This record gives sequence, structure tokens and C-alpha cells, in this order.
Amino acid sequence: MRIPLRSLTFWIFVGLFAGLVAGRVFGQSIVPLAGLLSDVFLRLLRMAVLPLIVTSLTAAVISVGGKKNLEILGAKTFAYYVTTSMLAIVTGQILVNVLRPGIGSTIQLEAAVSEVPATQQSFSDLILNIIPENPFAALAEGHVLPVIFFCILLGYFITRLGEPDKSRLGDFFQAAFHAMMKLTHAVIWLAPVGVFGINAKIVATTGFEAFRSLGFYFAVVLIGLVIHAAVTLPTLMYLVTRRNPGRHYRGMPPALVTGFSTGSTIVTLPLTMEAVTQNSKVSDKIASFVLPIGATVNMDGTALYECVAVIFIAQVYGIALSLDQQIVVALTALLASIGAASVPMSGLVMMSIILTAVGLPLEGVGIVLAVDRVLDMFRTMVNVLSDSVGAVVVARWEGEDVLPPRKASPQPAVAPGG
Repeated sequence: MRIPLRSLTFWIFVGLFAGLVAGRVFGQSIVPLAGLLSDVFLRLLRMAVLPLIVTSLTAAVISVGGKKNLEILGAKTFAYYVTTSMLAIVTGQILVNVLRPGIGSTIQLEAAVSEVPATQQSFSDLILNIIPENPFAALAEGHVLPVIFFCILLGYFITRLGEPDKSRLGDFFQAAFHAMMKLTHAVIWLAPVGVFGINAKIVATTGFEAFRSLGFYFAVVLIGLVIHAAVTLPTLMYLVTRRNPGRHYRGMPPALVTGFSTGSTIVTLPLTMEAVTQNSKVSDKIASFVLPIGATVNMDGTALYECVAVIFIAQVYGIALSLDQQIVVALTALLASIGAASVPMSGLVMMSIILTAVGLPLEGVGIVLAVDRVLDMFRTMVNVLSDSVGAVVVARWEGEDVLPPRKASPQPAVAPGG
């Protein structure tokens, strides 16, 4: 694939590799500058994300219209999320049972597990916490799931209003959404600077040691993520759209590289939305509904990682998990991935739920700490990719002409006898 020199993708890659080199060459001396650049970029993105979710999701629900259409679109979106997450979990489960990276391992715990916060929430608590007691407090505190829940309800009940209130509010949220897209488009052009700072800081503070530790386990997770991204998702897209998935994938590098560097699907949302609407020709209506929800609850890479990590930990401890226990791991990984916040390293906290569910010691989390940050970057790429594929699949289910084939060049007319 040829990347134009003036494209955002080109400059993001420049920032990525320049950061790696700068971190290696300058070491700790680059950390203050790198930290400032990365913090400024991430704060600008986070500044834009919640207003973008509020305006885009509310406007999308209003544009979807009636109760029947909204229920059907929501059901299709949820069906895609559950299907792909379970496919990811099964892929990881097969790999870790066949390759068995933890069998015979000599890994020793080097840090106290108390450093990793283990959540005490039950699944009923997670469900209750989706319903905000104060939507404005949820906005202020950055709790995305309650905000999404409130926006869906608000958008739906706006569709129940009579005229002219319905049109006025619909126009307001649509205009606000367009304004937020203008703002976020300006912010994402700072991505190369942010990517430089993030990667320079990581290399300067930890070096490349994380890439050398726990190599077999790392490879198993990475193979699973590659299979899901390069086989499962494009196959599903082709079966639904009957179009070449490569067309969609060619538009995703800016979002994927940003997701890799930030480790967060939520801050990558503006880039994902732009790629899906501009390159894959998904309507704003579908993209604005599917992508904000997917950035929060659709975590294929996280689900696969959690499943592999828990079974790997069991293998290190010499504990053989039965089929029933592995089914519990799979189902709990699915629910935990839905409940996981779309911020870096959240998978470690949610993993404690699964460890508790199958009766494994929580100190096992300490085994995978060495490589979690690097794997977090890779699984975030898969999360972003799955969200984007979901938008295309749901749009096709809704009858949209996504990924239109390129028009053939008109052939010159041939004169008779010529």
C-alpha cells in the first residue's frame, strides 16, 4: 500500500518511529518533553471525546427514528458484539490449550500483587452502575457507560416529542455533532506529536525489556489477536457485505496506530469514525450509533487476552482447569470485556473477576504484569478494528451500500470499422 507523504498515516508512522529512536538515544532526558507532548495530546482527545459521544449518539438515536427501528438497530449491534467477542475468546482458548505456554514455566513472581487493584464489584453492581443517578456527574467524572445509557434514552424520548420540539432538538444535536467533528478533526492532526511523546517516554523509562519477557505467552496472545484481526473479522465482513475487506482495512491505519500508541479505544473514536464514514462509506447515522457504544463495550482483543491470561496463569501454577471451569472463564471474559473501561490497562483489573470466578489466586495477575502494557497496545488495535468492522456489518444489515466497488474507467468508443 502506497501512503501519500502528506497523509496523516505517514506522519503518525514518522512520530511512532521517531519516538522509539528518541527514547533509545536520549534516555531519561527526553522524558519531561515526551511526557508533556503525550499529556497535551491525550488531554485534547479526552476533552473532545465525551462531548462527541453525547452529540453523536443522541443525534444518531434521533435520526434512527421510531421505537421499532431503534430496537432493531440496537439488537443487530449487540448481536455483532457478542458474536465477535465469543469468536475471539474461543480462538484464544484453543491456542492456549494447544500450545500450553505455562506448562513447565519457571516464571517467578517479582512484585507484590497488592499493587494491582482488584475490583470488588459484582456483575449486578456493574449493571446498576450503567444507570446514572446524575448524568452530569457521570459526564464530569468521565464514566462513559452511564453517559451512553442516558444519551440513548434522551435521543429516544426526543423522537416521542411532537413538532416543532422534535425538529428543533434534532437540529440542535445534529449541528452540535458537526461542530464537534470539526474540533476533533483538528485535534487528531496532532496525533503524530502525541504518538512521538508516548513512545519516546515508554522506551526511555522501560527500554525494550517488555518485549523480551514472557515470550511464549506473549506470542500466543499475539497469534490469537492476529488470527482474529486477519481471518475472523475480514471473513465475517465478506460474508455479510460480499465485498473485499481490504478496501475497509486500507482506511484504518491512522486509527490503528493511534490505538496502538494510546492503548485506548475511546480516545481513538474520532479517527475510527472518520475512517468508517469517509473510506468505507458508512452513514453518519449508523457510525454515530455503533462506534461510541463499540468503543466502550466491544472489546474483542481484551476478551481474548483475558481468557488466554487466566488459563496461562493456571498452567504456571500447575492447576488443570476442567471444561466446565474453562466455560466459566469464557463467559466471564465476555462479560468482563463488556464491563471493562476503554482506557489503558483496564484489562488487568477486570481479570481479577475471572480469577475469582474460577478459584485461582489473585496474585497470579503479577505474572503477566511484565508484558501487559505491550499486549494492551496490540489488543487495543484489535478492539478498534472490530468496532470499525461492526459499523460496516451493521450498516450492510440496514441496507446501506457500504464499501462500494470502484467504478471502472469508461472505455473509449470504437467507431464502426475502426
